[in-house]
Amino acid sequence: MIDYVLQQVVNALSAGSLYALMAVGLALIFGILRLINFAHGDVMMIGAYLAVFSLTANLPLPAAIAISIGGSMAIGVAMERIAYRPLRGGPEVTLLLTSFAVGLILQNATLLATRLGGQPVQIAFRAPVLLSGVVNVGSLTIPRLNLASFVVGATMLLLLTVVVTRTRLGLSMHAAAEDLSAARLMGIRVNRMVAIAFAIASALAAVAGFLYATQAGQVNPYLGFTPVLKAFIAAVIGGFGSLSGAVLGAYLLAFLEVLPTAVFGIADIIPRGSIPPELHDLLEAALPGELARYRDAFVFVFLIVVLLFRPNGLLAGRGREETP
Repeated sequence: MIDYVLQQVVNALSAGSLYALMAVGLALIFGILRLINFAHGDVMMIGAYLAVFSLTANLPLPAAIAISIGGSMAIGVAMERIAYRPLRGGPEVTLLLTSFAVGLILQNATLLATRLGGQPVQIAFRAPVLLSGVVNVGSLTIPRLNLASFVVGATMLLLLTVVVTRTRLGLSMHAAAEDLSAARLMGIRVNRMVAIAFAIASALAAVAGFLYATQAGQVNPYLGFTPVLKAFIAAVIGGFGSLSGAVLGAYLLAFLEVLPTAVFGIADIIPRGSIPPELHDLLEAALPGELARYRDAFVFVFLIVVLLFRPNGLLAGRGREETP
């Protein structure tokens, strides 16, 4: 029973790390431009494709990850320069619609590139040897991929926190988030700060894309839709404009997704002979396993409750202090 609970905690921490990498990228860009960049998920998708193609070409894992991150950063910076910078200062809805347009362009460009290259639209992907297998901790079995997702995610989030709060670059990004015009008058190169924010967010998305594709076992042009949607929900729960809020929301979202599986599946893991039959029947009736399929409904119910009592998110009011 304890092993089952711990296993679900491990799953939640792994998923939460991936959501956090994406949610922090969204919060980072929103903090400066007030832009909800839904094309962020498609940058993640391109990063996953770059990693898969690199590994398929028998490149070492570090080289594949470097190519994925570098290519995603280039896409993110180009996206900001071509699509978003000319519209800066315009209505927020214009930037929002532009992000959808950019996402569709990236999706269709990927579809076209795979077809012209003779590749199937959906490509099967096996996890690298380093991420395959399991690690046994006592009676607990932890997939290496889940462990890597948590460690890599936590490390990158810690490094980002140090950069944002302890470096001159972070202070400049804070100033740009407060007021772009005032930051420009103070001598801060605003365009450079915005480009760096997109580059950092894209690098985080690339790492999340590689780990997500490895867990899914395949890549396709629509890979980024679900992760960016969940990252958006996580950022809303935590408070848009707060990096710590995005991280908190991501892990809360992951635990909320795992909770129905853990609770409604509990009767299935308890042997009938270990407890009285009447109690087992009561558990099956009160906590039917079929309800675990509706875990997304529980997430949205929680989101509605949060918005009712904390319309700006759980960490609202701290975003200006924490978001660059």
